[in-house]
Order: sequence, then C-alpha cells, then structure tokens
Amino acid sequence: MDVLERYEPLVEEFEAFRAACERPLPAVVRINTLKTSVDRAVDALEAEGITVDPVDWHPDLLRLPDDQPGANWPYFHGWIYGQEEVSAVPARVLDPRPSERVWDACAAPGSKTSQIAALQDDDGVIVATDSNLGRLSALRTNTEQLGITSVAVTNEDARNHSLKPFQEDEAQSDGSAEYDRALVDAPCSCEGTVRKNPDTLDEWTLDHVEGIASVQKGVLRRAIQATNVGGTVVYSTCTFAPEENEAVLDYVLDEEECRLAEFDLPLESVPGVTEWRDETFDESVTTAHRIYPHHNDTGGFFCAKLEVTAE
Repeated sequence: MDVLERYEPLVEEFEAFRAACERPLPAVVRINTLKTSVDRAVDALEAEGITVDPVDWHPDLLRLPDDQPGANWPYFHGWIYGQEEVSAVPARVLDPRPSERVWDACAAPGSKTSQIAALQDDDGVIVATDSNLGRLSALRTNTEQLGITSVAVTNEDARNHSLKPFQEDEAQSDGSAEYDRALVDAPCSCEGTVRKNPDTLDEWTLDHVEGIASVQKGVLRRAIQATNVGGTVVYSTCTFAPEENEAVLDYVLDEEECRLAEFDLPLESVPGVTEWRDETFDESVTTAHRIYPHHNDTGGFFCAKLEVTAE
C-alpha cells in the first residue's frame, strides 16, 4: 500500500509533498536557556567550527549543517538539545507559566518536557508520565544533563493517570483536577517522521492506526479530566492520519467538557479537516493545524489546543 497516496485528497501540491517526504530532514537543536543564552550557545558552536542557521520563527532553535547535532561539547554539557523543528510547536502552544502545574502525559524521552521546563524557568511542577521504563530512563538522563529540577517522573499508563502526586500535600483525595495545563504528544503511527525514519512507512498498517487511535482517545480524555476548568490541553501527533487527529478531537468533544480554541502558529500550515472518507467531524476541528513537510522543510505534524470548560 502506498501510504502517502492515501492523503492525496487532503494535500495541495501533492507531488511537492511526496518529494519533501523523500528528502533527509535538516538537523535542528534547541538552545537550553536554563544553562546558557542564545548568543553564548551560537558563539560556542561557531568556535567549534559549526555553522549555525537560526530558525526564524523560534528564537531558541538552530539548524546545523549535518545530522550529528550531539557531536560537540555544548551538547555534552547540556547547552543544546537535539529537537526536530516542528517538535517545538506543542510546548509553545501550551504556553506554560512559572509556578504552574503541568502534566506531560506521554513525556519520554523528554524533548517537550525539557522545553516546558525552560519556558517556566524551571519554576513549577511538571509531572512527566510514560509507560515505557526504557524511555523513562532516557528522560531522566536528559533532564539531568539539561539541569532541570522541576520534573517528577511517573511510570504508568496515562489513560489511568493517578492524581495522587499532589493529594498528600493538599489533602485533596476526591479525584478532582490537579493541573493548570497538560500536553498530550500522543504515540502515533509516525508518518510525519518519514524524513528521519524512512522505514516508518514500510511498517505502517491500518490496524495499527485504528488501534493507536483508541489509546490516543483515552489519554486525551484523561488529560482533560486532570486539568482545571479554564486550563489548557494541547494535543499533538506526528502523523497525517485523520483517524489519529481530527477523529480523536471529535470524539473527546462529545465525551468531555472542553472546546477547541484557535491559536496562531508562526509556520505555514493548513486547518484541520472536517471530512475523511465516510466520516465527518465537528467544524471546530478546523482550529487545529496540519503542518506538511513541503510547507516549511520540516517533518509532518498536527497540533490542536483545547480549553477545559465547566460542566
């Protein structure tokens, strides 16, 4: 099955889209502002003979000339962190503030967790959850290397996430919401990573798409339940599949007290789709953003912002 061809009805300039998917992905790093400044990091890299190209839409991102962003001392000392360009979108949309409680529901290996910490100046509480112990080990290593102290790690299925981390402190044992904001960068079929992982399409199956969509729905529902009224939940994936994107949003809009919110994105994108094959979705899914590889010379991505509402 030609996986990309199934999305031809959704993608303008489809041949440009396909050609972009076949090109290697540019190497990008995020500057860890908890340890250094943008200027110091740029100076350090250039002193090592590494030419950098600032990413115009994000002041902390740099494109490097090769695919080895970790082969230098600034990386070793936690000044920079390898992070794909569109991977930096969800934390920016989440917009966490210092002192807030944030749940990163699918956190490992930690690129978005560490970005949230930097946006909070390491002043807050981030509960980073993942069900995979091996990936959590990488998350712990990464947060230590980046000098982050505000992260608490839990090993559990995010669909059954416990609110106990804060209950002992505040005698809050009624199961009510705990977080100001939550991020669900959900496990997915990863089609959008094809420029970095070409084998992704060879391993793709519709059964997997449908199965992982069930997991995504459960995690997003729990994130909404765990977030205070008025709080923000960001949902993102690196797949093009509407089954894992708009269909998941449509489902939670029916099941939970929430609404989709508009947000600006300083990247070229297109709105979420309201129709896919024999399905139709709530019109508000058009507030979501689809980012295709040929738009900004990046990977593929999907991002939506939800606000938790009162019953």
